Amino acid sequence: MKAGSAADRLRDYSIDSRVIMVSLLAAVLGAVSSLLAWALIEMIGLATNLFYYQRFAFSEVEPSHHHMGWWVVFMPILGGLIVGLIARYGTPRVRGHGMPEAVEVIVFNGGRVQPRVAILKPIATAISIGSGGPFGAEGPVIITGGAVGSVLGQLLPVTDAERTVLMVSGAAAGMAAAFSCPMSATLLAVELFLFEWRPRSLVPVAIACVTAGAVRRLLLGANPIFLMQPTTVPMHHAAMLGALVVGLVAALVCTALSKAIHYAEHWFADLPIHWMWWPALGGIVVGLGGLVFPQSLGVGYDVIREILTGNVGWKLLAGVLIVKSAIWVVALGSETAGGILAPLLMIGGAMGLALGHLLTPISPGAWAVVGMTAILASALGAPLTASMLAVELTHNGGLMLPVLLACVTAYAISVLIQPRSMLTEGLSNKGLHLSREYGVDPLETVMVREVMHTSVFAMPENATRKDAVDWLERMNHRGAEAWSHWQHIFPLVDEENHLKTILTRSQMISSAQSNDPTRPLIGDGIIDPTSVGPWETLRTAAEMMANLKLRSFPVLDDDGILLGILNIEDLLEARGKQSLRDSERNRVLRLRWPFGRDSESSETSSVGDLVDSAFEKAALRDGFSGTTVEADGEKREEQIEGVRSGSD
Repeated sequence: MKAGSAADRLRDYSIDSRVIMVSLLAAVLGAVSSLLAWALIEMIGLATNLFYYQRFAFSEVEPSHHHMGWWVVFMPILGGLIVGLIARYGTPRVRGHGMPEAVEVIVFNGGRVQPRVAILKPIATAISIGSGGPFGAEGPVIITGGAVGSVLGQLLPVTDAERTVLMVSGAAAGMAAAFSCPMSATLLAVELFLFEWRPRSLVPVAIACVTAGAVRRLLLGANPIFLMQPTTVPMHHAAMLGALVVGLVAALVCTALSKAIHYAEHWFADLPIHWMWWPALGGIVVGLGGLVFPQSLGVGYDVIREILTGNVGWKLLAGVLIVKSAIWVVALGSETAGGILAPLLMIGGAMGLALGHLLTPISPGAWAVVGMTAILASALGAPLTASMLAVELTHNGGLMLPVLLACVTAYAISVLIQPRSMLTEGLSNKGLHLSREYGVDPLETVMVREVMHTSVFAMPENATRKDAVDWLERMNHRGAEAWSHWQHIFPLVDEENHLKTILTRSQMISSAQSNDPTRPLIGDGIIDPTSVGPWETLRTAAEMMANLKLRSFPVLDDDGILLGILNIEDLLEARGKQSLRDSERNRVLRLRWPFGRDSESSETSSVGDLVDSAFEKAALRDGFSGTTVEADGEKREEQIEGVRSGSD
């Protein structure tokens, strides 16, 4: 087999023309998600006007400007009670802030979401936020857009993978529409939702986000959410050191918030009442917090804009860091409906601005931007998303250096000190495990030829059942050692080593125990068996084994000549190599000192000495040294003839 001809069949990407169809559907989802985001914003405005101003209006207002006095305490309680009723008699999926639920559906439920979630989730969110809940609309828009994508995927004849892509396209488009951040939403999909970086998923998601961003401009305008003056001053080295400090503090603050949230969740779970009442109980704390610090109620975009000016007093910063954080933790613990991004931005902005008084000045509001994105990177485990969000939310690209450094620092510290992120801790409590690390599958980088067995016990095509009798006698004579041998399929080949048929071990035993020893053995085997090529990847072989429920394959070249046998156990060799790469420490280079010992006298080997031929390794493993195949495929030594006389 020519290496070139095999390489022509291998590709960098696994993609087909169906990505065009999925991308067109994703574009539709992008437009729909923008409409949903606009509708949710309008519904939040209506709910806020009804709860705090007793008027039927859709204008965007903040609860903090109310004139209700101490009656404000009852608004979050009433809203929580309504959300609890919707969750109990509608669907429990309206509970929570949306993003962990989306991850759970994507990874563990094949992208399947109940259609009612797409309707009830935004209603519950609008009531929760409109009644004063300290949340943002982003998370619910994400799960709502994802629900629409999932329903569309369930109505169409698509695969689970394509259905998941449609769901993620709707979810990412929801964020792009809510925050006017198509690039950040695409990165969020890669870092949090897709669990892969493949063209089949990245292309549709990006198209959905771009479409959502374009439609949002028509509905809500093109201005950024938090417009600020661009930072044009050169970045001093002290500012970079300050970014490290902000990243470290953000990781610690986020860790404390995460632990507090899950403590609150356990506290509510231990209450001897139905979970329907939890949002109303959480609303008591929210109402009291709103009475003390009115700016803690609702989404709080106006507070974030004020923080980004850099001209706020300590009273506002303390209110955000203490009151807002406290009521947000309790409200999330009660599992009401609402998002986490806006509260994290507010808390992070207040933290960054407070630290900015001790750090080198950059520009007004700069440290607030650094702080809000750093804490977001720590909470989501998505540093690239958070960094790009700083640019798209403010249109201030001059802060990219300190923002990126702070986000990466916060991310690094968080993954070191927290076994779970704020988004995956809840999944862990349900007994689900989720790894956030992505890498190239080791089975993709190892070829069949590198691990196949070349020392094969084969028989001529004219073998009879008497040969099977002889084989069975030798196996019984040798006992357990023989029966534990790796070979479980037995090829029959012609004079030129072309494979004619194979027999499994059970077929060999059945043939040996039959009453007609003169009958040809070729009729007892599997004609035209499934095979793999030596230049196939182990991932391809593993998928074939999984689909066909087979544990062994003959390895054939393009001419049908038997080269070896691949077993399911051989797939573990690729995993073993990856494990060694991660754990084995080797010194590859040694310095040559002018007056020291010559480096050539040390026990080092060249790269060529360290890397043996894969075929030689296989031959040594099988105890057979006379069956190797040249890598270019031009020369081939006899692989089967040398083993026919050998024993199993």
